[in-house]
Amino acid sequence: MGCFGDAGKSPFQIWTGNPSCSCLSRCKDTSSTGKESQQTAFPPVIITFYYCMKRTLFLPGLLGLLLSMSGCVSTYMPNVPNVPMFTKKGELSTGGHITPKGNFTFNTAYAVTDHFAVLVNGSMLNSERRKRDLQHNLIEAGGGYFTSFGPDNNRVLEVYGGFGGGSSDRTEREENDEGAIISERREASFSKYFVQVNFSSKRKKSLRLFGNEYPLNYGTALRASYIDMNKHLFNGLPAEEEDNIFLEPIFYTRLTLNPSVQLQYSSGSNFGLKNRKSLTAGYSVFSLGFVINVGGRNTTQSKPVNTKKAAR
Repeated sequence: MGCFGDAGKSPFQIWTGNPSCSCLSRCKDTSSTGKESQQTAFPPVIITFYYCMKRTLFLPGLLGLLLSMSGCVSTYMPNVPNVPMFTKKGELSTGGHITPKGNFTFNTAYAVTDHFAVLVNGSMLNSERRKRDLQHNLIEAGGGYFTSFGPDNNRVLEVYGGFGGGSSDRTEREENDEGAIISERREASFSKYFVQVNFSSKRKKSLRLFGNEYPLNYGTALRASYIDMNKHLFNGLPAEEEDNIFLEPIFYTRLTLNPSVQLQYSSGSNFGLKNRKSLTAGYSVFSLGFVINVGGRNTTQSKPVNTKKAAR
């Protein structure tokens, strides 16, 4: 039995293969009987999470986690894309996200008009370990176009572009056969230019937990980033400066806690189009965080509903 299906396909239904089934309503049995199941009640929490998320986010999420936890390193560590999901003038969005490696991303955006918004993003990491010290900082700003469409204007399309810069300081330590510690240090600063397309859905789809229904929003962010070093030092000496183009597809799901606050799970990949030694696609985006949106059009159920009270 498939999950996360509806009359209109979401971007994630590319991963499912069965767009006729909804976690909240009736599902078509894929057995030989071909009969439609009338079950509407949710199974226990773990089974619910398993069926609703395994096909939509499990594969890219697992890939992102494996890449995030791997030993690959790079001068560039991508931040979590800014996806404000704006629908009208005056909306304000802010959020914070953390990756397994400890890279913290902050995003903020403001809708200046009904179709134009500005945004500011940044990320920072300061990690000290026995074999590796890593510091990474990034700041960027941009702007772009957004619009809503579809039934009840519950789908959002956003196109943003911008620029910024950052720095990376990485020290690797190894012990040789004689017990001496050998260290290598790479320092770099770089410029960043990016173009990003977001597609989001605010359709009425919810997850039922402990008698409450929590609305879900989901979507994709497709980002292309050009990174160009303007300083590169290896053990304090000038090294060859590099550049690269990264393609960063990211998938995310948001769970609404109240009309303004949402939890966000993001997973994605990172592909470098040029073969480089230091500026490689060594990190992907896998993160957990929160997003706060103030203002905007109420296109979905805005807060959890206690289904037990509603039934009385």
